[in-house]
Amino acid sequence: MLKKVDASVLKVGMFIHDLSCDWMDHPFVRSRFAITTEAEIRKILGAGIRQVVIDSSRGLDVRDAPTLRETQDAIEQEVVEIASAPARPIRVSLAEELQRAARIRHQAAGLVRNVMADARLGKAIEIDSVQPVVQNITESILRNPGALVGLLRIKSKDDYTFLHSVSVCALLVAFCHSRDMEDDLIREAGLGGLLHDTGKALVPDEILNKPGRLTDAEFDIIRKHPEDGYRILLQSPEVGPIPLDITRHHHERRDGSGYPDKLAGDDISELAQMASIVDVYDAITADRCYHKGIPAAAALRKIYEWSKFHFNPQLVQQFMRCVGIYPVGTLVRLESGRLGVVVEPHETNLLSPKVNVFFNTKTNVYIKPEMVDLARGLGFGGAEKIVGHEDPAQWKVDPMRFLVV
Repeated sequence: MLKKVDASVLKVGMFIHDLSCDWMDHPFVRSRFAITTEAEIRKILGAGIRQVVIDSSRGLDVRDAPTLRETQDAIEQEVVEIASAPARPIRVSLAEELQRAARIRHQAAGLVRNVMADARLGKAIEIDSVQPVVQNITESILRNPGALVGLLRIKSKDDYTFLHSVSVCALLVAFCHSRDMEDDLIREAGLGGLLHDTGKALVPDEILNKPGRLTDAEFDIIRKHPEDGYRILLQSPEVGPIPLDITRHHHERRDGSGYPDKLAGDDISELAQMASIVDVYDAITADRCYHKGIPAAAALRKIYEWSKFHFNPQLVQQFMRCVGIYPVGTLVRLESGRLGVVVEPHETNLLSPKVNVFFNTKTNVYIKPEMVDLARGLGFGGAEKIVGHEDPAQWKVDPMRFLVV
């Protein structure tokens, strides 16, 4: 049986099923293993891991610990309550914005690639070439955030590093906008998001793209990238304090377990805290050579769970409202047994987005795509509700093909 337990109660003889944290926050080769030494327990605690999932069928039990299912059900109930806040209105439809968003995605990824190349050569970053791209991303987000953010969910292993930076920029801009921040602040935050991983330019490719878990020494090299990026950006006098702060501190955690400066609580600036949420969300939803991405809806729920220790809970809840409890591009199952992809959040009810249905789970066949507005009543294309989010791999479908009817 899978159970959620505090890391403080771990004992030799227990079996770890899930370390319950972002893969970049733990130094273990595997996420599932039997605890055989006290040193392994100290390593778990030293990595700032507060809760883990154990498998009592493969190791020692903790009798009064809640099951994983009980924990997930409680989280889901809390998520439903978070969804009661209204979403922001969308200016143009997803279909209208997708083509523009695709061009911006391509342009921004190329820019980040060039920035990384310049950084490897020791050249200062030309901020004048970066700012127009941040502006284009910002304008796309204001028109329809789901278009660009949805497209950026599609990453290959070869372009992950570049598109991750674009994703963090777009998500951070959307997050700032949803909190009604000033335009100048949003632009600076977007610049920080686009440049936050510049330090990875100095990480050898064989480590950055290693098809397996990192050794402790390699892990230490990866963890230098916030400081390296900070030093690189300091060479460009036009870079202001906000992008520098985001670059240096996007891996800090509220409980002081992050890096490089082990800041805690409100010693971490609000924008750096926002960037850390966005960074982890995009990282854990992406496929890497050593890490299978998880669906966006599941990622939000994991981050919400981790916010007990690592993130500001209020900011996490605001981010969830920003991207939607079921983000654009999420595969969902309806009461009827049909599967659909979320294409647009509802303005007042995040539990009732517009969904393009395309698959019948009862017959296991594709059906004619149909747009269903879950906020509408019977006879008006609605009278359905989401019963849960699904993993596309389980059904061998690609929901991104059906973003537009």
